[in-house]
Amino acid sequence: MGSADIVPGVSGGTMALITGIYDRFIFAIKSFDSKAVASVLTFRFKELFSQIHWKFVMLLATGVIMAVFFFTRVVPLQIYMFTHPELIYGIFFGLILGSIFLLIAEIDTKDRNWKYSIPLILGALFGFWIVTLVPADTPETFWFVFLTGSVSISAMVLPGISGSYILLIFRKYDYVLMQLSALGTSDTFTAIVNLIPFALGAITGLVVFSRILSWLLKNYYTVTIVVLVGFLVGSLYVIWPYQDREYTESVRSVEIMSVNDPFVLDLLQRQVLPDTPYYYYLGDLVNPDEPSMDEKKIEVKRVSRKIIKSSPFLPWLNDRRADDDVHTANGLKGFLIGILLIFGISYLRNRQ
Repeated sequence: MGSADIVPGVSGGTMALITGIYDRFIFAIKSFDSKAVASVLTFRFKELFSQIHWKFVMLLATGVIMAVFFFTRVVPLQIYMFTHPELIYGIFFGLILGSIFLLIAEIDTKDRNWKYSIPLILGALFGFWIVTLVPADTPETFWFVFLTGSVSISAMVLPGISGSYILLIFRKYDYVLMQLSALGTSDTFTAIVNLIPFALGAITGLVVFSRILSWLLKNYYTVTIVVLVGFLVGSLYVIWPYQDREYTESVRSVEIMSVNDPFVLDLLQRQVLPDTPYYYYLGDLVNPDEPSMDEKKIEVKRVSRKIIKSSPFLPWLNDRRADDDVHTANGLKGFLIGILLIFGISYLRNRQ
């Protein structure tokens, strides 16, 4: 589930559904109610542990945290999405398609009839509307990041909705991953401050969505699943691996360093800017009149990139096919990997 929540395209809720722990997951979330809060405030921890599924939650949370750490520090997806976009987005595209088929397979065969084509179409239209309506450039204010956290947490409780995908729509995927990757570095305090509104929004959304979802699934299970599948179908537009992507750049920080610093000397020898979500470049000399080179200082600026616009295209239907920047085979490889991952998990569940 943690791996699914990091990558845009497949949801943690979907992974819970296909691995067979979905009901326990929803019940565990709902167990954190007002009684549980009262037990914490009055230090009645024995009563608290008897009410909530603490072992299940602890194991699940540990797995999620380990996956988040792995995909932001060990295998940094925020880097690979810039350096290998066709391959990475191809995997995500395959994952979300696999989620669609598996969600349909969960529907009872007697409920698979033409009546549900209407909510399917409406869900698809709504999903397409969302990805084409939300502006590419979004603010990083407290309330917008709070809203992003509230909406993206739907991935944790709604099967079929990807939290990372919602972050992509709101153009906050790279922003959140950059804050997570900064934890444990010299920018840890700033990263924590920036993540506070997102965390508060996520907690609020988790409480609200878990109760809404339990009611919808209890009273309108099939319609709810069909609408979610339609949403995914319409939302594939933004996950398509072959896209023209335009980026905007902004200076995140400025550090004053000696011109003889090895890092500065390395930047002087760089021929082209790296294709990464952030990079460093040299600014102006702070003290140009200083005669001694050992005493001269220079600005080193840290610049971040983020997507402001993307337009899908078919590489095999135009002259882009010969373009070295479009790796058609990588997109197809990623797609097959994504499909195999989803159905491999489903196969393991069926063997249990």
